[in-house]
Amino acid sequence: MCDDDIHQGLVHDPSVSRRAFGLMTVALTGVATVARADDKVEEKDVEIKTPDGTADAALFYPKAKGKFPAVLLWPDVMSLRPVFRDMGRRLAAEGYVVLVPNLYYRVQKAPVIQGSFNFANPEDRAKLTPMRATVTPEGTAKDAVAYLAFLDAQPQTNKARKAGVQGYCMGGPLSFQTAAAVPGRIGAVASFHGGGLLTDKPDSPHLLLPRTKAAYLIEIADNDDKQDPTVKDKLKAAFAAAKLPAQVEVFEGANHGWTVKGSQVYNEAAAETAWSNLLALYKKALA
Repeated sequence: MCDDDIHQGLVHDPSVSRRAFGLMTVALTGVATVARADDKVEEKDVEIKTPDGTADAALFYPKAKGKFPAVLLWPDVMSLRPVFRDMGRRLAAEGYVVLVPNLYYRVQKAPVIQGSFNFANPEDRAKLTPMRATVTPEGTAKDAVAYLAFLDAQPQTNKARKAGVQGYCMGGPLSFQTAAAVPGRIGAVASFHGGGLLTDKPDSPHLLLPRTKAAYLIEIADNDDKQDPTVKDKLKAAFAAAKLPAQVEVFEGANHGWTVKGSQVYNEAAAETAWSNLLALYKKALA
């Protein structure tokens, strides 16, 4: 994930009002108010009870009648903010019920960063350090169970179809952890410039693969690959050993963070290709 050497540089994302997050919840399904809607998608700010507290999140679903597969979208290290709301809205328009949580609900409501943020500035990075420490594999597993239960409680969700999970930057490992926490529900996992998918530590996300039952899409940034060219091959071997279908590819010329609008490294052409790959994965795997 983002570090001193590889990051997305200057990021600008218009701040959102905290007004939308001042909600009260009384049950798992939450009490929500409509924050924004258009002709195709309904958007709600929701609060979800977890074993560790109350998580703030954004929920999106099609206005069309019917029931749709669920998707949990883990944002990058800067957490829930307008650009990820846009992603949730766009995905919902394709026919999915989408939840985008705030990674750091244990310590702060979203948005955790206001205005511009420069990853090249150590002082800016230091703002995220204590918040990142609150996101642990154990906590993520508990959150994943709560979030999938919340999605399944929505009247728009088709529980007969598998759910998807996707993650960006540090959201990549969280997606692997989600697939292991609720293996019976997750049918597809997508990671975009995910950091730390394969490490030499005993809690490396790739070690969870045998516990999962999903198809995988692993989109690797060019500069991440150059830092350690062995990771992609080791991941392919891990997927093969676990007998899981997986597409693992490096996007040449697209650097860490390339799929997220607002950063210096955003690459629209490559981002659209990655998005098309995501939709193809979900269309095939969320049956």
